[in-house]
Amino acid sequence: MTLIEIKAALAEGKRVFQHHKGYEVFTGFYDDGEQWWNITCLQNDYTIGLTWLDGTTMNGKEEDFFTE
Repeated sequence: MTLIEIKAALAEGKRVFQHHKGYEVFTGFYDDGEQWWNITCLQNDYTIGLTWLDGTTMNGKEEDFFTE
């Protein structure tokens, strides 16, 4: 999935995962209204951003992401 496809799927209420269902992509909003996207390991709550600080380069390969 591309970054645009991931964000669209989350906006539609779909669940998005990386590699397997143990890594899920979540989205939310900061207090200032800016939106964020993170990848969280469901076993230990370790979380990284979906992208690098540039907002474009994903933390993972497109082919590693899928919807439920």
